[in-house]
Formats: sequence, structure tokens, C-alpha cells
Amino acid sequence: MIILPIVGLILCAVAIAVIGTTLGGPRVRERSSRLLRRVGSYGFTQRAQAKKDGGSVKERMDDVATKVGTAVGERSGARSMDIIRADLMAAGLYNVTAGRFLGYRVLCTLGFPILWLWLGTTIGVKPTLIVILTIMTGVLGWILPTRFLRDRATQRLNEIDYQLPELIDLLVVTVEAGLGFVGSLQTAATRISGPLGQEIRLTLQEQNMGLSIQEALLKMLDRVDTPSMRSFVRSVVQGETLGVSIGQIMRDLANEMRRRRRANAQERAQKAPIKILFPLVFLIFPPMFVILLGPALILFFRAFSGG
Repeated sequence: MIILPIVGLILCAVAIAVIGTTLGGPRVRERSSRLLRRVGSYGFTQRAQAKKDGGSVKERMDDVATKVGTAVGERSGARSMDIIRADLMAAGLYNVTAGRFLGYRVLCTLGFPILWLWLGTTIGVKPTLIVILTIMTGVLGWILPTRFLRDRATQRLNEIDYQLPELIDLLVVTVEAGLGFVGSLQTAATRISGPLGQEIRLTLQEQNMGLSIQEALLKMLDRVDTPSMRSFVRSVVQGETLGVSIGQIMRDLANEMRRRRRANAQERAQKAPIKILFPLVFLIFPPMFVILLGPALILFFRAFSGG
């Protein structure tokens, strides 16, 4: 007899819940759709629209540069495109294609002389000077992008060489603590920032996509071809192939990297007097002679002229 009232109460509660859900369903769905619209307009939709509106000019310029660079690259040959591609990878510009860079180089070669012609004719420069500077600006427009790219690549490679002993020390500690080599690289990737950390994370991503760790390291060597990186990658690949202890290899590499860094520092210290010679002779000595000898020469000429 007690069970029947309990079952009746449960059925009444279920019926009330069903009726409330049915009546309040449209309101709940409207509120959910309104919230979803707010999230879309605040997050992804508005950001994508702003990107589309703000980056349209840049995207058009990129498309024009890519088309021009591709057309020029087909005539210049694959060797020059491979050199540009290697410089872009060394500089860390993975989102820029060789065709786009070559296109911007061509646009700079054409745009700088046009800008100078407009400026020279506006301010009234002599025709001879306009012609000479037009040729010079065209040459600079062709040379400067490559110069900037190679300077950035050299700076990035030097920074990677400077950070490499720190990576090896981390690998020594983690490998001797019991981690495998891949696990040690994953731990080091979270601790090291900058270009070397970027290359390690890219190597681990390639390894996760199906490459072996040896193949991923060799691809990293193709991107970062420096003496220190060459020693590191080849030692690790040979150790993995021959079954040698990675910990001992890392210790030997750490000692070698420290000796190499010390030798590089000594080499730069020996080059410093030669590099400072030209600024010293052409920029520092002439003002010093003018300041120190100028008054004495003036008095000397006054004395002779008065006598």
C-alpha cells in the first residue's frame, strides 16, 4: 500500500518535468543560440572577419609577389631557388616560399628606382644624377633583400650554436636520470626557448608524424647546417645505429662544445684589433687631430703671417 503513493509521486514528478521541458524548450534553445552567436561574434567570426578585412592588401601583395617570383624562378633555374629556400629555412621563415621572396626582390628592384624617379623629378635633381641614382637604387633593391635574409640567417645560426651546449647539458642530465633520448628531447623542448627550441619542437613534430628520430634529426641538420649541429646530429645518429650509450656520447659532446665555444671566443678576440683599426683611423683619429692640433696650427699660421 505504501509503494503505490511513492510510485504515483515519481510519475507526477516525471510528468511535470516533461511538461516544463516542453514548454520551456523554445526559450532555452533561443537562449543557447543567442549565447552561441555572442561567442561566434566575439571569438572566431569577428577575428576572422578582421583578419580578412585588415590583411587583404598584404594578401594581394603576397599573391602578386608569388606569381612574379614563380615566373622569374622558372627562368633563373632550380639552383638559385634552392639557395633561396635554404636561406629562408636557416632564417626561420618557414611561412615564406622561395617564389614569394624572389617576387618581393623583383618588386623592390623595380619599385626603388620608380620611387627615386618621382622624388628626383619633384625636387628638381639634375638629369645625370637622376640616371646614376636610378641605377644605384635598382641595384640596391636587388641586393638588400638577400643581404638582410642572409644576415638574419647567420644571426639565427649563431644563436643556435650558442644554445646548443645548454641543450646537451639537459640531455646528459635527463638521459642519466633514466629517460630515453626522445623523452629527453621532449623535456628539453619545454625548457629551451628561441631558435633552438623551435627547431627541437619541429623535429619532435616530424617524429610524431611518422619519421624515425634519426631521419628527423637529419632533417634538422638540413635546416641548421652548422659545425656544432653537425657534430651533435652525426654523433647521435651513429650512437643510435651502433648501440653506444647516449649518456657517454652527450658528455663527450658537451666537452667538445665547450672547447669549440672557447676557441670561437679566442678567435673573435684576436680579430677585434683588426676590425677596430679602420674605425679608429678614419673616424676617431681625424677628429682628435682637429681638436688637438687645430689651435696649434692656427697660432702657428698667425705667427708666420704676422712676422
